[in-house]
Amino acid sequence: MSDNILQRSVTTSTARNLANTTKTAPKMQSITPRHLLSLLPWVQVDGGTYRVNRTKVELSKAERIGVDFIDGNATLTPESLRSVPLFSKLNDAIIGRMAPRFRTEQVSLGNKLLVEGEDRNQFFIIAQGQVEVLSKGVHGSDLRLALLTDGEYFGETDLVNDRPSDVTIRTITPCVLLVLSRKDLEAALGEEPTLRDEFQRAVTEHLELQSTVNRYGERNIDLVSGFAENVEIPETFVDYSDHPREYSLSAVQTVVRVHTRVSDLYNGPYDQLQEQMRLTIEGIKERQEWDLVNSKKFGLVNSVDPTMRISTRYGAPTPDDLDDLLALVWKKPAFFLAHPKAIAAFERECTWRGTPPPTINLFGSPMLTWRGVPLVPCDKLEMKSRYQSNQWYGTTSILLMRIGEADQGVVGLHQAGIPGEIMPSLSARLMGLDSLGVASYLLTLYSSCAVLTDDALGVLENVEVGYYHDYEHRKATPK
Repeated sequence: MSDNILQRSVTTSTARNLANTTKTAPKMQSITPRHLLSLLPWVQVDGGTYRVNRTKVELSKAERIGVDFIDGNATLTPESLRSVPLFSKLNDAIIGRMAPRFRTEQVSLGNKLLVEGEDRNQFFIIAQGQVEVLSKGVHGSDLRLALLTDGEYFGETDLVNDRPSDVTIRTITPCVLLVLSRKDLEAALGEEPTLRDEFQRAVTEHLELQSTVNRYGERNIDLVSGFAENVEIPETFVDYSDHPREYSLSAVQTVVRVHTRVSDLYNGPYDQLQEQMRLTIEGIKERQEWDLVNSKKFGLVNSVDPTMRISTRYGAPTPDDLDDLLALVWKKPAFFLAHPKAIAAFERECTWRGTPPPTINLFGSPMLTWRGVPLVPCDKLEMKSRYQSNQWYGTTSILLMRIGEADQGVVGLHQAGIPGEIMPSLSARLMGLDSLGVASYLLTLYSSCAVLTDDALGVLENVEVGYYHDYEHRKATPK
């Protein structure tokens, strides 16, 4: 108030000191809906360990090869070559001579690395970039069979047979490749007299084993069917894995400290200890969901089998890409899990095509669906970006899963009924008071998750979220 104006009443700012204000409980912006925790079926793990028994896999599956860059050159370790099923039974002497024979090649966009009907006798490992696998269909047009990206490979069988290639491989981005020719392989095997025979023996064993297993690598169950009589009935059995995967419950812990003077004198209208606990538990639950998605040991992103990984065709997530993901996880798919930016990018692609996806109401919020499967938002799916200042743009992944023990899907793991439990598998224990009158409470949450079979979880990788369409009819018309 100006000094020249006589004060006629008590000011509102002074009167406010005598009034009771209406207050809210403390708010925290980092709280998210955490739909994943609600959608996963939770299994009680009484012993703290959950063992997933599976049938025995006789034939190892193809895995991505780890490639490192040293001074701009791509390199790999000899042991990583065992990720290729054809080379999985080779001894150390052979793979130790093969690995140094790979040469690094940089290939531009649009180059054909293999041509259908021709014999190149070369094995390629993609160190960086993306290629498409094409084949002539029955109608004579090129059909895209697959997209291959970092760590994947092709042409290994061309090293051991003289048949022409049945596919065409073409780069769709600039690529860095590791290449091993048959000539280089022969030179490596010629360093010792016995290596060539041992190589051929290992390859023959692999091909023989391949003829006795199904497409999952499990040994075929011998059966007979038909109308013929006097047919000898085969004998069979189902073998189990010798070393089943075991999941131990992971702990998220922290210690909450509250001064007794605060909880004694300033406990109205909100209980100070209760609010401290509530906000800390929200943070614990956020970390729990992050672990379920990203943990190196049990996280969903890191639990996807190599055969259940596909890449986007053009970067942006299109309906075609999600259809391909549904074709992978086709047995009772439950829901997609995607970053909100990835869902927005998918919606833009649908809008551009004129096929807006329908929505359903889930947990009180509208959610997009595709082919009847909901797209559940989760900001714990991390974004890979060259710009560290903005982690909301770049590339990410979209997960699709089947859930439940009965359907051999994905399940959450916890142990309810622990001492001091305040929520299922979450305990709070008073640790005592220190000499300053500060009370300490230990909060512990135990959880994990398990993928019961490999085909229960698939991922769409290299999802670009920053692409926008420029609609022609929105452009200004010059006058």
